Amino acid sequence: MDVLEISKKIMHEGPICDHCLGRQFAKLSTGLSNRERGQALKLALVLEGDRIYKSENNDSLLKELALCSAFARKTLGTGGEDEQCLVCQDQFKKLDRWADEAAKALEGLEYSTFLVGTKVSGLLSENEEILWAEAGTAYAEQLKSELNREVGKRIAEKVQKEVDFENPDITITLDLAKSKLELQIRSVYIIGRYRKMVRGIPQTRWPCRKCKGKGCESCNFTGKQYQESVDELIKGPVVEAFQAVDTAFHGSGREDIDALMLGSGRPFVVEAKSPKKRSADLEELMRSINEKAAGKIEVREFSFIGKGMIETLKSAKADKTYKLKVTFKEPVSEEKLKSCLGSLSGTEISQQTPRRVVHRRADLVRKRHVHSIRLDELTGEGYVYITVNCEGGLYVKELISGDEGRTNPSLSGLLGVTALVEDLDVVNVDI
Repeated sequence: MDVLEISKKIMHEGPICDHCLGRQFAKLSTGLSNRERGQALKLALVLEGDRIYKSENNDSLLKELALCSAFARKTLGTGGEDEQCLVCQDQFKKLDRWADEAAKALEGLEYSTFLVGTKVSGLLSENEEILWAEAGTAYAEQLKSELNREVGKRIAEKVQKEVDFENPDITITLDLAKSKLELQIRSVYIIGRYRKMVRGIPQTRWPCRKCKGKGCESCNFTGKQYQESVDELIKGPVVEAFQAVDTAFHGSGREDIDALMLGSGRPFVVEAKSPKKRSADLEELMRSINEKAAGKIEVREFSFIGKGMIETLKSAKADKTYKLKVTFKEPVSEEKLKSCLGSLSGTEISQQTPRRVVHRRADLVRKRHVHSIRLDELTGEGYVYITVNCEGGLYVKELISGDEGRTNPSLSGLLGVTALVEDLDVVNVDI
């Protein structure tokens, strides 16, 4: 079936605007807009109708073209001022209105690129599917694709920003059913390292165990199990700097609440959500965080990154170095202690998920390596200091205690004496 025959079938369905008629042939003839295609097809139908009327004595053919020609003549170049388009219900008369609303919504936001998307109502989708059933889809383009493009061109002209199909700063969604638009602002991501100089602070926000964050007497109606976290100490200055709605914290592993994070610090990414600003002085931001959290945490080495770095950070297998304060239930000689530590150094450790975390993690047996372990200080006061360098994911407290045989080998098992970690400091995260 040729183009005019398909066009005649479409026009028999009822009034159709230039955009919707031309869109059925969007894959034909580059360099034309769908509106121009539609106008050209309507003009061709008008001319063909007049030719048959004047030169051919063919009543059946004349009747066939009469309705098409009448609709085409009436709507040619106007989109049909008096007749609502049976497909889009005159959505293409609203292009400038959408662009004006978007430009107003974008005022006050810092961005370089944007993209337009469209939520098409069920009725409009059905209209288009009915038309495709009659005319076919071999050359057609979807309604939302043309709306995205046409509104996008008008917005770009108004705001003087570029469209980015891969990673836009802002996505503008046109909700046709609700006749309103929504903005989705891409987060800003910053990578850095943090040091934690006090014990008793978790890495991330921790809702109250009893009320699940709703607020109760147990948590003094704060909804928090712990009133501060590394996450929240960083959050305030980041929200202020980027005028963000909130932040999300993504760490490369985590240390226990009662552990310090020393040395060069633990890598992390802070995500500023729905930011009105996308640029900031990162040196000033670090100073602000360190001043407000003085004595608790310290951040360093800030730089901007893309979202993909989060997965890289979380999946990276980082070696860790710990400094442990270890106590013994019975006296242990220095010679025996050094001998047992030597046995652990360079050894593969088999660990069943520790009892203290098995309620929230899969009960599995994991294999991890101890690269080195050494005695730093024998105090003579019932405790010693030990440094452990090991593969990420090793439960170091259980390496010492044995966790009632769930970790093997362990220092307690080799000594034959119960050993426990009293304090744990993370000295380095090698990533």
